Amino acid sequence: MHEGRSVRQWLPEASWLVEILDAKTREKLCFLDKVEPQATIAEIKNLFTKSHPQWYPARQSLRLDPKGKSLKDEDVLQKLPVGTTATLYFRDLGAQISWVTVFLTEYAGPLFIYLLFYFRVPFIYGHKYDFTSSRHTVVHLACICHSFHYIKRLLETLFVHRFSHGTMPLRNIFKNCTYYWGFAAWMAYYINHPLYTPPTYGAQQVKLALAIFVICQLGNFSIHMALRDLRPAGGVLDWLCHHDTVPPSGPLLPGGLHPDDHLGQGQAPQLPEGVPRLPAPAHAHHPLPALNGIPSPRLSQPGSCPPAPVSFWARSGNHCSPASGIKPACPAGLRLSGVSFGGRFGAQHTKERGGAWAEGPGGFYFF
Repeated sequence: MHEGRSVRQWLPEASWLVEILDAKTREKLCFLDKVEPQATIAEIKNLFTKSHPQWYPARQSLRLDPKGKSLKDEDVLQKLPVGTTATLYFRDLGAQISWVTVFLTEYAGPLFIYLLFYFRVPFIYGHKYDFTSSRHTVVHLACICHSFHYIKRLLETLFVHRFSHGTMPLRNIFKNCTYYWGFAAWMAYYINHPLYTPPTYGAQQVKLALAIFVICQLGNFSIHMALRDLRPAGGVLDWLCHHDTVPPSGPLLPGGLHPDDHLGQGQAPQLPEGVPRLPAPAHAHHPLPALNGIPSPRLSQPGSCPPAPVSFWARSGNHCSPASGIKPACPAGLRLSGVSFGGRFGAQHTKERGGAWAEGPGGFYFF
């Protein structure tokens, strides 16, 4: 017998035992014997489904701890921190639906709903307007742009997007479709209304909006292709293809803005469980905040001069003024009010620039 080898190493080909318990009640749901050590979690889910057909693999979440993270389908049993008798905990994720079905449903709805308003089907605008057509060219152009946008999305779903996660909870599709379908109906109602009037600036405004629409569509498509080619299917970048990095100009239609331009920013589905998050940047970008009246700790004392550059300043009573030979940026003897930038940016800005803000006639001055 070779020394230094564990029992686990001596039994690489032996069958393992897998016990599956309910994560909430700790009730034993299944006991699998003769499981190969090289079996993946996906294979264990398939074995579990044979004894519990109501829980198909997409509904299952298996974990080592009842409150721990779900194991990935590609995890190998032998590489997990378990013995030859492994205990896994099961949680039901609920009814699932494939991402492809979700996106096709989300995008087909606005396309169909908009056309109902465009063709003015009965019970929308009144009987005398049933199946009439608008006399304004921009209305027909808007229909073409809107239809093109969602046809593009449907085709991208089928031929461009790659999906990091096979399914999502069925309940989420109702929320997502309410958003997409609802805004499509809201927008279509006003654009195709019999009392609709053309844009204020006429053809010039329409042409400008159309040009922006085309640019945004091309940019949006190029971003989707770039994300698709960055790495193979299964990564977080593939899932992000569903969300527009360049505004799709669904927001922008000829003659004006789509009403859901900003409201949709927080509506994107949550990142599926198990998909790695993008790392936080080492130096996050913070936009320049507005000036506020929060006293700066460096200038809070009346009469104190900015610490840098010291040679540029001279004290005169409770006031600070530039030293001899330096042209003042504001009237001499002006009292510093201690107004500074808020947050971490303010400290960094003051430190790097070595200056200070002072209150004077008509606003603030920077030294």
